[in-house]
Parts: sequence; structure tokens; C-alpha cells
Amino acid sequence: MRQSYKDKKFVIIGGGIAGISMAVLLHRKGCEVVVCEREDSIPIRGNAFLMHSEGFSILRELAPAGASIQLPGKTIDTFILCRPDGTEIKYLKMEPWQCIKRKDIINFLYELLPRQLIRTNRQLTELVMEGDQVKSVVFKNGETETGDVFIGADGARSQMRQLLFGATGFSPVEVREIVGIARNSELIAENPTTFNKYLSGEKGLSFGYIPTSDEELVWFMQYDVRLYALEDEQPESVSKMCFELLADFPEVVSRVLRSSDFKDAYVWHATDFDLLPSFHRGNAVLIGDAAHLALPFTSAGTTNALIDARDLKKLILEKPDIPSAFNSFYRKRSPAVKEHLLLGRDIKHKFLNAGAEHLDEIKIPLITHQSTSKKTAPRYKKVHLLYFTDPVCSTCWTIQPQLRKLKMEYEDFLEIEYCMGGLLPSWATYNKGKIKSSEDAYNYWVSLSGAYDMPVNPDVWQSDPLASSYPPAIAFKAAQMQDTDKAVIFLRRLSELLFLEGVNITDRDLILDEAYEAGLDVARLKRDLVEKAEKLFEEDLKLVSELSIEVLPTFIFTDRFDKSIVLKGFQNYEAFEEVMKTFIPGLEKTEVRPGKGGVFDKFISLTTKEYAFLTDLEIDTAELALESMYQHGILEKQSVYGKEVMWRMANKKN
Repeated sequence: MRQSYKDKKFVIIGGGIAGISMAVLLHRKGCEVVVCEREDSIPIRGNAFLMHSEGFSILRELAPAGASIQLPGKTIDTFILCRPDGTEIKYLKMEPWQCIKRKDIINFLYELLPRQLIRTNRQLTELVMEGDQVKSVVFKNGETETGDVFIGADGARSQMRQLLFGATGFSPVEVREIVGIARNSELIAENPTTFNKYLSGEKGLSFGYIPTSDEELVWFMQYDVRLYALEDEQPESVSKMCFELLADFPEVVSRVLRSSDFKDAYVWHATDFDLLPSFHRGNAVLIGDAAHLALPFTSAGTTNALIDARDLKKLILEKPDIPSAFNSFYRKRSPAVKEHLLLGRDIKHKFLNAGAEHLDEIKIPLITHQSTSKKTAPRYKKVHLLYFTDPVCSTCWTIQPQLRKLKMEYEDFLEIEYCMGGLLPSWATYNKGKIKSSEDAYNYWVSLSGAYDMPVNPDVWQSDPLASSYPPAIAFKAAQMQDTDKAVIFLRRLSELLFLEGVNITDRDLILDEAYEAGLDVARLKRDLVEKAEKLFEEDLKLVSELSIEVLPTFIFTDRFDKSIVLKGFQNYEAFEEVMKTFIPGLEKTEVRPGKGGVFDKFISLTTKEYAFLTDLEIDTAELALESMYQHGILEKQSVYGKEVMWRMANKKN
């Protein structure tokens, strides 16, 4: 028989972010909860931190529906990593993060829980046990608290963990981190949503700063403890060390330090411990840093604490009893937190061995989504499609609906490799068909307008004609070196600019801007454009020559038995389906789900006609569905060429 969680009293040790979040979630479900905090007031020690959108979404869930409570923090959407001499290492768009002052999030959480449920000045000293079950906890002030379930959320130096599992074997402190707050609205206005970081290539030393509001920013310095013997942690000593160690860093670093009150700075001794074999013993369980501690390089601590609270609450409500909930909690959370632990150690090792790592291999010090589900491996063989295309090829644009539908309906059986066809080296050497000049291209594109489901805007060939298709093609090869999926998103956006908005897509600044919007590392793209991407592009052109590719697009389908089928030029969708079924008889395609999300979960942007084609809807029905999603805030829309509209998921850029 299922045990009712509402019949149990939950005693939470620790009134920090993990503990209070856990208490709020359980209290909302009608549970009896008491929080025991060792400090004699609200524990607001600490400066600020980055929180991933997954953690921030949990904060939104914690806020009561319709409440006027303001969620704390400032959105950060760009990460720039440089050497102290200004050399860019990484420049990329981030998934949404919030930079939040710890005091603000603690105050926010404390507003969500009745104050009488929080008992302060309770420093844990003893667990009263009966076998493996905790019956009560004893505090230094002589008070005790009985309960049915005990949750340890008392941080990295958890007394609860020590009493349950014995002394913790912490790793040696090889890196220290100084964290401070600076007030400098002028500096923040220069980069209001950017996480800026400088990393030495000669020694274990870095400095970063992130806005927490329009007036304040949090900064941190990480350093190899061998670089400086800090005699004490008094403000004067910490200030002196920071200015000395960072003397060769850019002037902006000095501006940050001069805007800081070092009385508010903290010295963190970076350490971790191996993954515990279990997070619980009997009826007591650990969450947050008490359960798992990673080095600070991953910015995952606060998000992990919130995810722990959310997942443990959910399992307590779903499972038949507390032991089952605790076992499931460990199985669910241990793989992710172990990954963070190992990543932190890897980054630390490379940090202490500065300069040994190639620029492209330097990891972004941020953990992203943890709630991804693993896909089941397809049961059938895959078909390989070698797709010859070009950023300026109009037929490659007009066939987008068919190609996208092929990707969507047969994604488990089809892998697509993009190869650049080199359509327009220059007008001086272009000799294909009747088109000899940009004016010819304009007239040809005028003839295409209205002939296909995808509109073609010819204006670029009169207003700002492209001299060559090579620059965006080479940029695509550079993007492929980073991430195939993002490279395809990048190529699609360039196509939209050219064919719908009439923009010359050979401009370097535009290419870099669109690479950023696609989620690519712009700093790396700049490095790769010069030699590596050009070489890959030349290899594509060599393959075009070897296979005598004269028509774009060309589709070469093969299977693992080297059976091959070639399609050239514009194709009806039935031709693609026939090829797939030739390779895999009896193949069933994936069902398309129109409506909220739907095909927009697969593709960032769609024209109205694309949406209708992908969902098998009449154009009028498709327009009504899209407009309805727009009115409900699900979609954004943009008027482009003629009467055409481009639709994309609201707030979804890459």
C-alpha cells in the first residue's frame, strides 16, 4: 500500500537555496516541514552566480501563480573569452543564463515560505539513530527536532553528510577564487548582457565579470595557489593580491577592481569530493552541495541545487515509499553530477597547465541542459545522402520544403552530408547556361517568382549584386567544423537573407553576425575561415569535379552496401520518398504533429507555404493555425518578400 507523503514530517537541515527550495515545494503539497538553519539569521553570505535557464525555470515555478514577486537577476546571453592581450578565444551566443546576487535569490525564496517554519541558530551536532533510521537531530544550542524524513542541504562542508557517511575526502586546494561586487553602470552599459572572461595562456590565472543589474556586476579571479602566497584574507591583502596578479591584464580589469569594495569580497578555496556511493541512508538524504560538490569552473552549483529539490519532490510524490524515492533520486541525478565533477577536474587540470591546450579545445565553463532524454538507437540501417548545394543556388532554395520534409519524416533512417558546389566563383569565370551577369541573374530570378512554393526576391542582383558565392560557402565549411546542426541553421539564415530579404550575404560582418545568432563560436569561425575552411571548401570542389556534378542541387543516396541512387535538380517529394522506400522496403515515416511547437521544434523558421507543406494542410488552414499561434505568443512573425511571412518560435533564436 502506498505511504502518504502528507503523513510525514520533513526536517530540512540547511536554510540555503537547496534547503528553502525543497521546503517550499513540499509545503505547497501540504507536507509538514521545518527548516533548521545554523546561522542566527537569513544566510545571505556570498556574492553572485550564474544560473542556467533550467534552474531559473524552477524559480518561476516556485513563484505563486499571479503573484507580484519579482524574479531576481539579469539575463546574460553572450560569452566572450580572450587572452589578456585581447586575442579572442571564444565569442558566442549562450543559452539564456541569469546572473543573480545570492542575497536576492535567498530573499526571494524566503518570501515563499512561512517564517515560522524556519528555525535559526541550529547548528547540527548529532543524529539520534535507531538502526539505519534517524529519529531526531540534536543542535549545538541544545534543541532537538524529531521527524520522519531528514534532508541534508547544509552545503559543501555538510555536517549531515559527515554524520551519515563519515569524514569526506576533499581534493587538495590547488585553485582559489576571489569573488567580489563592483558598482560601475558605465562599464555595464558597454556590455549589458555579456559574460566577459580573460584567461592567461602562460599561467593558471583568469578574471571574469558579469552584470547582475544595470548598476552592479559580479567579478571573479581564479588563480593557481602557487602564484601567490596570501598571508591572510583581510580586504587589504586580497586587494593587493588582485592588483598585483592582474597587472598585465587589460585596463577594463583595473576599472572593475577600482569600482569594488573589497570588504565584500570572498576567498573561495576550490575543492570537490568523489561521487558518493549513495545520497541517502535510511530515511535521511542529501541534496545540493551536501550531496555532490564540483569545482567552480562549471557554474552548475545553484542550478544543481534547484534541480535536486525539484526532482526529489517529484519522486517523493510519485514513488510508493521513501526508500524507493531516494533510490530513484540517486539513479536520476548521479550521472549528471558525476559529469560535472569530472568536467570541473578536467578544466582545472588544463587551467593549471596553461598554454598546453589548443584554442579550439578550450571548454566553455558553463553547464547547459540536464533534462535531455536519450534517443533510442534506430533499429534499421541508415541511408546516407550526399547533398551538393550552394548558398546562391535558387533551386536549392526552392526545394527547401521537400528537403525539410524528408529530414523530418525519415530522420531516424537518413543522415545528410552537405557539400558545397561552388556555383559562382566570379562573374568573370561563370559560364553556366544563359546567365552571364548579375543582370541576367536578376531576370532569371524574376521569372522564378511565383513559380514555386518558396518565393524568390531578385532585388539583390540590382541593388547590391554578389560577386561570388564562395565567401558564404567557405563560412559554412567553417561552421561545419564546430557543429553540423548549427551550420545548417546558419546556412538557412543566409538563404533567408538572400532569397527573402534581398541582402548580399558575402559581407564578412554580416556572416559573423549570423554565425553568432546561430549559436556558433565567432572567435573560432574567424580563425578557421582563413586556412582550414578554405581547404575543406577546396576538397568539396575537388569532389564536385571527380563526380562530374554539373547540376545543383544534386542528391546522391547510398546505403551501407554501396547501392546508389542519384537525383538532380528540383524534385517532387514523391521522388525522395520512392528512394527511401527503395532502400528500406516497408519503411514507416515519422508522423508530423502540427500545433504548439510541432514542426517548429524541428526547424527554427518556416514560411507559411513551408508550414502548409510540412503539415499537409491547405494554405488557408495553415495561415489560420499560424496566426492563432502568433496571437497566443507561441510564434513571432516577420513580413519578408511580397506577401510572404516568416514564422519562428517566440524567443527561440538558435
